[in-house]
Amino acid sequence: MERTHRCGDIRVEDTGEDVSIVGWVHRARDHGGKRFVDLRDRAGLVQVVFSPEETTEFHRTQDFGREWLVQVTGTVQERPDGTKNEDLDTGDIEIHASDFEVVNESEMPPFSLDEEKRNETREELRMEYRYLDMRKQRVADNIRKRHAFLQACREYLNDNEFLEVETPYLTKSTPEGARDFVVPARNFPGNFYALPQSPQLFKQLLMVGGMERYYQVARCFRDEDTRKDRQPEFTQLDLEVSFMDQDDFLTMMEELVTNALAEAFRVEIETPVDRITHEEAMNRYGSDRPDRRYGMELHDVSDLVKDSELNIFSSTVESGGVVKGFRLEGHADDLSNNDMDDLIEFAQEEGAGGLIWIKLTSEGFESPVESYLETEVMRSLISEFDAQAGDVLFLVADDIRTANPVLGALRRHVAERFGMDAEAEGYDLYWIVDFPMFDEQDGQVTPEHHPFTMPKHPDRLENIDTDDTDALLNLDSDAYDIVLNGFEIGGGSRRIHDPDLQNTIFDILGLSEDEVDERFGWFVDAFQYGAPPHRGIAFGIDRILMIMQDEPNIREVIPFPKSKSGYDYLTGAPAEPRDDQLDGLGIEVTVEKQDEE
Repeated sequence: MERTHRCGDIRVEDTGEDVSIVGWVHRARDHGGKRFVDLRDRAGLVQVVFSPEETTEFHRTQDFGREWLVQVTGTVQERPDGTKNEDLDTGDIEIHASDFEVVNESEMPPFSLDEEKRNETREELRMEYRYLDMRKQRVADNIRKRHAFLQACREYLNDNEFLEVETPYLTKSTPEGARDFVVPARNFPGNFYALPQSPQLFKQLLMVGGMERYYQVARCFRDEDTRKDRQPEFTQLDLEVSFMDQDDFLTMMEELVTNALAEAFRVEIETPVDRITHEEAMNRYGSDRPDRRYGMELHDVSDLVKDSELNIFSSTVESGGVVKGFRLEGHADDLSNNDMDDLIEFAQEEGAGGLIWIKLTSEGFESPVESYLETEVMRSLISEFDAQAGDVLFLVADDIRTANPVLGALRRHVAERFGMDAEAEGYDLYWIVDFPMFDEQDGQVTPEHHPFTMPKHPDRLENIDTDDTDALLNLDSDAYDIVLNGFEIGGGSRRIHDPDLQNTIFDILGLSEDEVDERFGWFVDAFQYGAPPHRGIAFGIDRILMIMQDEPNIREVIPFPKSKSGYDYLTGAPAEPRDDQLDGLGIEVTVEKQDEE
């Protein structure tokens, strides 16, 4: 079969040429004794004109059905004035068919492949017939952009002396924190491999092995609940380097990203991009990945309300807490008292004791606590927030470790409610640096990133009481995230390469020598052999594509995605194993399979 052009590549400059194309029948219509058929392939649509005068066996075109695959030979002609389609790249031309061949017939598709009817089809049905869904231009474009972005990344990394190295899929559990997918090992009854949550440990071993600069387009697996920006299996661009400080590394990585965005999406982002500390981000936005495009920065008003008659304000400040809040501009009339009750409940679910709201009106202000707010305090608040009639102030009184994230979550929630995130224009790319070294969960000190992250100031551990939780929580690490429009698209850190320091961190985390040896002794042993200083990062490819393609969720940019519950409608996975698959594994299934909700 000879094809001279793809359907979507023919232009008015090709007028007069004889062409041969192959495409699926998108739609067909009759007019004036002729038959007009839109043929579609990966590159796009083109209109083909079949006529009794020009087309051999014209009568057979009446049999064409949707998604029939047809080869056409004909001549490119410019469309008459008044019939051109400005919405199509091929809209200035049409192909006058002289001959055709039906390559393959098709059953009637279970849903329309028209782009404008996309939202009329259940997502589960689109997943079940994903091979048809990806014939749509929007889905196909997502796959093409994915390829273009990754190729641009590869080109940049290859030019900068990185080596592409594959790491194992069948391995041992690693300490990323999420649940592993496990694989039974037939030759070792009762034992299991784990699918990698990331190539973290192996890429560090590549540095110990002297590879110096590594990258991999890595498949990663995490047995956790899906979200709009998360799937149980996903793709990372994983990197690690030796002998490079943070400043040089971040400069190289932002150049990698911005170059690839320009190449794949024709989006130019000026560099260098901002670098703000984790502490600054939390204090200003209540989040370590804020979307800064829609403002609503947090303000600390503790000094303004510390002597207020409102006890929740004055007592919180007196006990060392803070009163912070943000201004929602112009939506006072859009929030009823019931809406405010819902927002209070939201804040409480996020961990706050409560939420105080103040509506600014032309007559003054409205609030459940208005009788306790002195005129002078209100004037100070209005001035601090630069508030106007029609605005709403949201305030939280609590310790700062609670107030900041609660307000950050509320800020994002309110922005989504009023479509501020969707309406925000441009691309906000920046680094968050100096993450905390440790976090606290259920009274236990845990690593903020992972236990191999280098403290920003390792010498401070020498003089710190490792039983002092507050002191530990105030330690910074040499860790960093890169954020795009409110989504973390990459994260990494400098790694510990000194065995003594690594053991100190294990001690702080309460890991015994036996626990360390059992969980990753094979890994830490390598650092006894002259490990170099090294650092790395992993970029979430699916998440970047979701943002740049303006898709509502990450499933739209994954060629073969799972559902919200992790079910594969295409293959029917997960499925009950056959009896013979369990033979020799020492496994008996005792839990009933849960149906897809």
